[in-house]
Amino acid sequence: MTTIFDAPDMFAATALEGFARIYSRYVRHVRGGVVRATKTPAGKVAVIVGGGSGHYPAFAGYVGPGLADAAVAGDVFASPSTAAVARLCRQAQRGGGILLGFGNYAGDVLNFGVAAERLRAEGIDVRIVPVTDDVASAPAAMQAKRRGIAGDLVVFKIAGAAAEAGLPLDEVERVARHANRNTVSFGVAFKGCTLPGAPGPLFTVPKGQMALGLGIHGEPGTSEEAILPASGLARLLVDRLLAERPAGAGRVGAMLNGLGATKYEELFVLWTAVAPLLEKAGLEIVAPEAGEFVTSLDMQGCSLTLVWLDGELERYWTAACDTPVLRRGGAIATEPADPGTADEDDAPVFVAASAAGREGGLCIRRVLAAIAGTLADAEEELGRIDAYAGDGDHGQGMKRGADAAREAADRAVAAGAGAAGVLAFAGDAWADRAGGTSGALWGLLLRSWSGALSDEAPMEDAAVVRGARLALDAVMRLGGAKPGDKTLVDAFVPFVAALEKASAAGQALAPAWREAALAAKAAADATAQLTPKLGRARPLAEKSIGHPDAGAVSFALIAETVAGLLDG
Repeated sequence: MTTIFDAPDMFAATALEGFARIYSRYVRHVRGGVVRATKTPAGKVAVIVGGGSGHYPAFAGYVGPGLADAAVAGDVFASPSTAAVARLCRQAQRGGGILLGFGNYAGDVLNFGVAAERLRAEGIDVRIVPVTDDVASAPAAMQAKRRGIAGDLVVFKIAGAAAEAGLPLDEVERVARHANRNTVSFGVAFKGCTLPGAPGPLFTVPKGQMALGLGIHGEPGTSEEAILPASGLARLLVDRLLAERPAGAGRVGAMLNGLGATKYEELFVLWTAVAPLLEKAGLEIVAPEAGEFVTSLDMQGCSLTLVWLDGELERYWTAACDTPVLRRGGAIATEPADPGTADEDDAPVFVAASAAGREGGLCIRRVLAAIAGTLADAEEELGRIDAYAGDGDHGQGMKRGADAAREAADRAVAAGAGAAGVLAFAGDAWADRAGGTSGALWGLLLRSWSGALSDEAPMEDAAVVRGARLALDAVMRLGGAKPGDKTLVDAFVPFVAALEKASAAGQALAPAWREAALAAKAAADATAQLTPKLGRARPLAEKSIGHPDAGAVSFALIAETVAGLLDG
């Protein structure tokens, strides 16, 4: 288990700081990630990668000449926030546009996507390539739904080499997508991983068994079978990937990846069985790698990644690079980059609020403080619910987000902000600190809700109800979920419907909200019978049946907390 840390909730940030100090010749620490410490030419395409922490050397270990220009780091197993992605992009871009690469997870898709929209509005050309290499998470005909696991490094390496060669953004994007289509991975786990400070692993594997089709965020495998000797394990991994071999493929890049607690010697033993199987299949192996490339804290297990090579992909797969984790080819001449600029989003500016608006801001602060207390008490239970088919970090993420929102509300109130300003600022803080899908959704939810409030007028019941509809519409539009997908939306939709119905019937906010909270609770309980269709739980749908969705449960819990305040 993870044992070396001080405060568990600061583990990721502290680890990133230590990494940046050790590898200062490669990277410069920027809040939320790292950028190259060496100069890049003006007009170069910036390849910026990222995702949650807990996967080292993904993603900061990929930054350096020939590979990535920056990496954005979220908390453990949580997507970096929209603000962090945009911040790192502004620091790293050189005028040639930006390619954003990340594993295909709902939180990353949402946060990187919203950040790309913001940057495009600023005149920066941004392209997005989610990596979809995990064959266990969806059939070949549904590659766009697959997760990104160890194939992240392959796709980023090839895209980084194309950018280093001076290709324009259109071409770098094309090459990256081509690499992604040609990259496949499959993995197994022998033991689960444990979050810093957690009392036990996110999942367990029966003694003598291995979990097939694991995820890298602590998700259990899709099935289990008896542990095989190296020859049998090699056959399992290779056969699963050869089933997707394109017609005419004769050359292949290969990578054996350890997940955090599998020794290098074990990978070397496994390679002696993998390589002959690939060669027997008529494949010539090009520049193979073995080691830790995309880990999952202290998970014991491994994965095999293959990239089907043509002339173009092979050229970039074998091109020189110099990063903390991967070094190839001859030395790349570099010189130190100029000192970076200060973070641009530390000093919020609020619209001057009236006395009535400030009173509304105080009300919002009281609500957020109560929510933070409720989520702190529920952290362990929400994590337990999430662990059935997710990564078990929902409680942690919700607590982090609510704490950050409460602190942001304190700052906004002290600065004289009104209801709209306090709620919007708190929403941004929730998303920035919590990360992940739930962090992005709650940040979006609160900021959208603030659009119905005012910094000048009193906070009226009708405005609160109108804000609920704005928030729901934004979450469904940008988050992509709909009722029945087993997400927060399953509780949010009946909440808003009940709130609007009671309000239209003339009820005051307190009793209307109470009815809506009861509707949300009933709907959240009913998600136990649903099959997840989005997010990390989707590949583990059967394990989720019989257990409610953690996002729906936490939404209902928050709604009930606010109802208690209104009743008082």
